[in-house]
Amino acid sequence: MLTLLALTLLGLLLLALAAVPLAGRALGGALVHGGALLACAIFAGCGFASLLAGGVATQALPVGPAFGPMLLALDGLSAWFLLLLGLAGACSALFALGHYGAAPARVLAAYPLFLAGMALTLLAADGFSLIFGFELMSLASWALVAADHDKPENRRAARLYLVFAALSGACLIPAIGLLAGGAGDLTFAAMRAHPPEGLRAALILALVVAGAGAKAGLVPLHAWLPLAHPAAPSHVSALMSGAMTKVALYLLARLLLDIAGPAQPLWWGVPLLVLGAASAVLGALRANLEEDGKTLLACSTIENIGLITIGLGLAACFRAADLGALAALAAGAALLHALAHGLFKTGLFLGMGEVQHGAGSRRLDALGGLIGPMPWVAGAVLVAALAAASLPPLSGFAGEWLLLQALLAAWRIGDLTFQLLAVAVAALAALAAALGTAAMVRFFGMIFLGRPRTPRTAGAHETPGPARLALLIPAALTLLLGLLPGPMLGLAGGALGLLTGNDMDNRADLLGLSVGDGAASYAPLGIAALLALAGLTTFLVVRARAPAGVARGPAWDCGFAAAPPHLPFGDPLTQPSAAGLGQPLRRMLGTSVLGAQEAAVMPAPGDPGPASLSASFRDPSFPWLIEPLGRARDAVAAFADRLRDLSIRQALMLPFGALVGLLALVAWLEGGR
Repeated sequence: MLTLLALTLLGLLLLALAAVPLAGRALGGALVHGGALLACAIFAGCGFASLLAGGVATQALPVGPAFGPMLLALDGLSAWFLLLLGLAGACSALFALGHYGAAPARVLAAYPLFLAGMALTLLAADGFSLIFGFELMSLASWALVAADHDKPENRRAARLYLVFAALSGACLIPAIGLLAGGAGDLTFAAMRAHPPEGLRAALILALVVAGAGAKAGLVPLHAWLPLAHPAAPSHVSALMSGAMTKVALYLLARLLLDIAGPAQPLWWGVPLLVLGAASAVLGALRANLEEDGKTLLACSTIENIGLITIGLGLAACFRAADLGALAALAAGAALLHALAHGLFKTGLFLGMGEVQHGAGSRRLDALGGLIGPMPWVAGAVLVAALAAASLPPLSGFAGEWLLLQALLAAWRIGDLTFQLLAVAVAALAALAAALGTAAMVRFFGMIFLGRPRTPRTAGAHETPGPARLALLIPAALTLLLGLLPGPMLGLAGGALGLLTGNDMDNRADLLGLSVGDGAASYAPLGIAALLALAGLTTFLVVRARAPAGVARGPAWDCGFAAAPPHLPFGDPLTQPSAAGLGQPLRRMLGTSVLGAQEAAVMPAPGDPGPASLSASFRDPSFPWLIEPLGRARDAVAAFADRLRDLSIRQALMLPFGALVGLLALVAWLEGGR
């Protein structure tokens, strides 16, 4: 199986080379995206087969650095995320086949490299291969974000994304070196044999959280995500949100829970709990205030990444307290929600891309009423939005339910400070889930319900063929995963064993999930049957009591006067705006968290003109992190500029001081062996 995966990686690299002469032609786009679709199908198939078979496979490649070959391995953890990558990538490639045929070379060549980088990161069994795949993923995705560089906002997004990508690499490279220790063996097996302790462990934790957290979009390193996702093409946005952020979470799980070993202290998971809770609330709140559809979905991704990170941090804390069953529960919640989010967020981004293509806009205030001209898109997006809203029996509910159950069991850790922290995190996670539901109601209602707000929206159309299939597949998988979370979580036994030393075998079956020890249980099939019965009963009762025939009439105009003749689609002022729907949350929470402001301009007495409302907010990461770092960069640049005035003796002291520092670092590493 690893041989097939290695050949698939090679095929993606060759496909990227072939994309350059094929760019600009419809046939070239079809070949590249078709090849990417085949590669993703192989990834998904191998990942699922490995989950079914279990075990660990390792293979050395005939290439690599001078100190050893590159190593590939496929175990339960990498297979789980490889399955997610394959499914999200297949849907992305299908959508690209329908919309991005004659793409330029910079997009067409970077796309298979992006897939190859993510797959290599997941399959890596040594530090060099992992960093190589991670950097390939970062550079290829940067090229895709910068694809439409004619727009200044896209250039700004690409620059900011490149800065955070460089930060990720700058943190992960020394983290891998510290994990390898004085022996310098970069294989994961050697790292597991010598887990870090003391100051070295603390440094590794800080570097991994910063490096992987910046790529995943954890607060406060999330500023690039709401800018980069809208700038990229829609199929790339779906892949970045559905798969790339999960690759970063895979790094957190692999390095901190697997390779670092089970003997880490209780505080090992606390940073993940704190940053995850902050990310969940901030992302969900921003999703309720954004007025661009893709930016809204990007902020929703920050929310869900935060919830998954809470699960990983809680698993680390339970494991440190020797509560293996609860550690498996928390880790299972994180893995299940990672898979669920990858599927429904892929469907949401592709649906938003279809809306942009068919209706000509991403702005919520320029859309509306698309359920009529775009019924297939509306149906697929509705399933994904309900899952994102965490409604049972869809996939988004099971993972969040397990996470909240694990948080409610955190009192079993005897430390009082941790118990208080767990209560706060549980409250914030519940708040984030509620805000996420409100964001999805606003998202679907503004786009698909009501009346068209512009003539372009009234003339919208949807694309049949591969693009429609790309929307239906994640919707179907979202429904399937929601109905059968138990069997799917049963396949995660290998991953849970690596992360916690336990599994969910006795708590996950065909009928549903249970916490254990006679506590709560969740039966999605039963809930689905009850909902279907209630829906059918309501339909039959309404139909029996309804008068004969069906009469259609105009939608209620909320008491407004009839629209003038020059507005044949109705007056936009008679429908809620994106800012208006977000106003209650903006006033309650946005003022303190996001510095939200709003100003109402009322017409003068006797003036028949409409009143106007302007609202704005600012992400706290910019005044608290981005702008201070920018000022620090300018100060460092000014200091470096003064180095040109050094004498020859002073200039020679610089490399001598660097050499002494490196020797001291080597001596410290050797002394810690």
